[in-house]
Amino acid sequence: MSERVLVVDATDQVLGRMCSIIAKRLLEGYRVYVVNAEKTRISGRKESFIREYGSFLEVKSVRNPKHTPRHPRNPVSYVRSVVKSMLPVDRPKGMEAFRRLRVYCGWPSSVKGEAVKFKDADASRLGRRSFALSDLKGFFNVPEAD
Repeated sequence: MSERVLVVDATDQVLGRMCSIIAKRLLEGYRVYVVNAEKTRISGRKESFIREYGSFLEVKSVRNPKHTPRHPRNPVSYVRSVVKSMLPVDRPKGMEAFRRLRVYCGWPSSVKGEAVKFKDADASRLGRRSFALSDLKGFFNVPEAD
């Protein structure tokens, strides 16, 4: 049986809508490669996201500070965490589906295939109230463009 592969170009795709479609495809058995994760758009006001995410980064464990909640610090881990929250990772099928997900900043040479963009997740439907993950240089370690 040949493996079904899906390459997703995350450029100008709304993060939540794109990740929900990816989670469904992973549960169907696809191997999903997400490229250009730093160009994913988040809907809403940038200032309110910065305020909320900044307060989330301050959350620490009082009993054992080494074991704090995980805070994604780059676009790759942020997109992976959003997809992971949409999968049943407490069950074997969800864990297996999450193992088939690969997320990249930019387009690596190892990923081959035609890139897909989801029409339902297009950011042009949002209007002006959206921003890219690459705009959050204070929170995320975004690689510089070549």
